[in-house]
Amino acid sequence: MTLRIRGNDYTVLRPPALGSSWTPRLRVSVVIPAYADQAKLDLTLAGLARQTYPADLLEVIVVDNGSEPPLRLPEIRPRDTRLLVCAAPGRARARNTGLAAATGDVIHWMDSDVVPEPEEVEAHMRWHHLAPYLSVTSYLRFTTAPLPGPADVAGAEDLASLFEPAEPHAWIEDLVQRSDGLTRSPRPFSIHIGGASSVSARLFERAGPMDPDMILGQDTEMGYRLAQAGAVFIPDPQARAYHLGPSMRMRDSAPISRVSHALVTDRVPGYRWLRTHPSRQWKVPQVEVLVDATAGSYDDVRATVDGVLAGTVTDLAVVLTGPWDELAPEQRAPLKDPRLDLVLLRAHYTHEGRVRLATAASDTRSPYRLRIPPGWVPEEDSLGRLLDVLRGRERGLVSVLLAEGPEGVTAARLERTEAFSRAALVAEEGEDLDDAVDEMFGTYWVDGETSGFRTAEEAPAYLNPRAAYRKRVQAQAEVERLTKEVERLRGQVTRWRDEATRWRKSAVEFRREIGTLRRQVSALRGQVSALHRARGLRGIARGLSRPFTFKKT
Repeated sequence: MTLRIRGNDYTVLRPPALGSSWTPRLRVSVVIPAYADQAKLDLTLAGLARQTYPADLLEVIVVDNGSEPPLRLPEIRPRDTRLLVCAAPGRARARNTGLAAATGDVIHWMDSDVVPEPEEVEAHMRWHHLAPYLSVTSYLRFTTAPLPGPADVAGAEDLASLFEPAEPHAWIEDLVQRSDGLTRSPRPFSIHIGGASSVSARLFERAGPMDPDMILGQDTEMGYRLAQAGAVFIPDPQARAYHLGPSMRMRDSAPISRVSHALVTDRVPGYRWLRTHPSRQWKVPQVEVLVDATAGSYDDVRATVDGVLAGTVTDLAVVLTGPWDELAPEQRAPLKDPRLDLVLLRAHYTHEGRVRLATAASDTRSPYRLRIPPGWVPEEDSLGRLLDVLRGRERGLVSVLLAEGPEGVTAARLERTEAFSRAALVAEEGEDLDDAVDEMFGTYWVDGETSGFRTAEEAPAYLNPRAAYRKRVQAQAEVERLTKEVERLRGQVTRWRDEATRWRKSAVEFRREIGTLRRQVSALRGQVSALHRARGLRGIARGLSRPFTFKKT
C-alpha cells in the first residue's frame, strides 16, 4: 500500500541517511537545458560525474537550446550522458525536449550553471523511493568565486573550498523556516525551481510538460500544476549545490517580478492577491463548476448555471457536460425533438464565455471543482462560504446535503483538486476516493438550506448587475449620509461637552465664591457677636458704677 501523506506533512517519511546501506532501484534522468557557456556546463557535468547514486541508475540529458557555437560533451561527465538539440528558443521548450527523451522513474531538473555536491542526487532519490508523488528541491548557494577547472570539481574533497563564500537562496530558506519546512504552507508549490528540483515521472504524466508560452515564471507555473496533480513538496537541506553566479532575480528583482507576475496570474489561481480585478476572467479559473446537462430539464439546468454565474465568486467557469457532438436539431418539428432541452441549452450557452460545453468531465487545472445537480440554485454567496469552509482547515472535500429520501442522498460537492489527484495515485483497487481524501485531507458535511441552496422553484430572483449597482450606490449614499449625521452628532456632543466643561468650571468658581462669602458671613457674625458681648459688658459696668440708693417704704 502506498504511504499516504496528509496535506504537505512529509515528516511521516523516514528517508535513509546519506551514505547508509540502502538499495536504490529507481532510475533518474537529469535533464539539463543549456544555452552557450560551455565552461559552466563542463563544471555541472563534472559535479554529476562524482555522484554517490549508482551510475547504472543515472542518465543525463543535455539539451542544447541553439547555442552558437554548438555545445559539446566534455571528457569528465557521467557514463550515460546524451546531448540533444532543441533549436526553438526557450528554456521550457528545451526542458520538454529532454523530458520527452527521459527514461527515468524520476525527472531531476538541473540548470547548466549548477554544480551539485556528490550526494545531491542520492539525497533526492532516497525520498522518491518512499512515495511516487514527491517533488524534492535542493538548497542552492550562489557563488561569485572564480571558476575552477572540471578536474578540480571532480577531485575536490569539499566543494566549499572552491566556491565559498556564497549566498543562500534567501527567500526559499525564509519560506521554509516560516512554514515549518513547508508542512504548514498554503502554497508549497512555490518552492519548485527548475535549477535543482526532482519530480516523479508519474506526476509529469498527470501535470503535463512545461508551458512554452511562459517566458518567465515557468518553474512556479509548473509547480502549481504538479500540486494539482497531487504532489508533496520537500525541501531537503542535505541536497546541496552551488549556483555559478547570482540568479536572475538577484540581478533584476523588480523587472523579473513584473514580467513573471503578468504571466503567472493568468495560470496560477493560488496567488489570489495578484487577481485584483473583481470580475474579469482568467485562463485557469479558481473554481470549475461541473453540471450534467442530461440530469435535468432545460429549466433546471439553466436555473443552476445562471445561479452560479450570478454569485459573488466570479473567478469561475462552468463545464456543462452532455452529448453535444451527437445533437442534430430537428428542423421540421422541433417541439417533438426528444433532445430539445439539450438543443436549447447549447443554443443558450454557446456564446457565454464562462460556460464550456464538454462531452465528459476531464482533469482540471482549477484548484477547486464544484459538482452540483441541476435544479439546485446557490445563493449569491453560497459558493464563497463553501470555499471558506474548504480553505479553513485545508480540507479535501465539502459535501452539501441538499435532499434525502428513499432513493438516497442528493448532494453538491466542492472538491479540492490536489486532494482527489493524490487520492487517485494512492487508492487501492475498488477503494472509494472519498475515503482516501478523508484520510489525507479531511472531509466535511454542511446543510444545504443553511448554506443557501434552494430548489429552482424556491430560489429568489437575483439582481442583474445594474440593479445591484444601483443598490450599491444607494447604500453608499446612505452610508455617506449617516456618516455625515454621525459627524454632526459628534460635533454636537463635542459642543455639549465643551459647554458642560464651562458649566463645571463656573460651578467650581461659584462654589469658591460661596465658600468665600460663607467665610465672610461667619467672620461678620463673629464680629457682631463680639459687639453684642461688648455692649452687654459696658451696660453692666455702668450699672456697677452708680451708687446704691435705698428708698424708704
